[in-house]
Amino acid sequence: MTNPAFAPTGTIDVRIHPSRAEMGRAAAALVATEMRARLAGGAGLRMIFAAAPSQAEMLEALVAEPGIDWGRVTAFHMDEYIGLAEGAPERFALWLRRHLFDRVPFAAVHAINPGRDPAAAARAYAAALDAAPIDIVCLGIGVNGHLAFNDPPVANLADPEDVKIVELDATCRQQQVDDGCFAGFDDVPTHAITLTVPRLLRADRLVCVVPGAAKRDAVRRALQDPIGAACPATALRQHPRVVLFLDAEANPDG
Repeated sequence: MTNPAFAPTGTIDVRIHPSRAEMGRAAAALVATEMRARLAGGAGLRMIFAAAPSQAEMLEALVAEPGIDWGRVTAFHMDEYIGLAEGAPERFALWLRRHLFDRVPFAAVHAINPGRDPAAAARAYAAALDAAPIDIVCLGIGVNGHLAFNDPPVANLADPEDVKIVELDATCRQQQVDDGCFAGFDDVPTHAITLTVPRLLRADRLVCVVPGAAKRDAVRRALQDPIGAACPATALRQHPRVVLFLDAEANPDG
């Protein structure tokens, strides 16, 4: 359901559901509807996906949605750790392979591979993204209010770069442990490649999925705080077509 209490904060359409499963199904249904409508126009579709446990329910439901011509969809993802082994299960590209990329027949999947020259990898990925417009971004919000790996307070909401190397802050690294992605804080890499905030906001449609009580304060700040680097997710209010899906635990008004 839509929560009218958040209407004055900006253009974000906030939809709150009782459980993570219901939230995921509702978000997937919206994404699927957008995909079918755009594909019906005859053109291909270019999408960016977040890799995080918060997205699992939505991706599971999206894979099951009928009537999507995945063979005309090109996929990207929004961030990747630097310094992990090629086959490390914690890598975001491999997480998305398990949950999405290997489960439906995409036309193409562009994975971020930092390799031995992360700066060159970032430039190449920016070029691939820039080859044509991005239609849909499926994203989340971090506990610290980050978008992708654009952490406060250093995120640049007017970043001239599209993809860059960043240092992860302590809260962001701890979230990866709390989410069960790493055994301990010191196992989490200190640096990553990320799409920047302006690159994400250049997409035509943003669908943001944010479950869990740990995200409640970040959601509140995203909707109510002044737009700025202290909470990068506030930048979502600058985009005209954002839908934010929450479960009951993430609802700051609950």
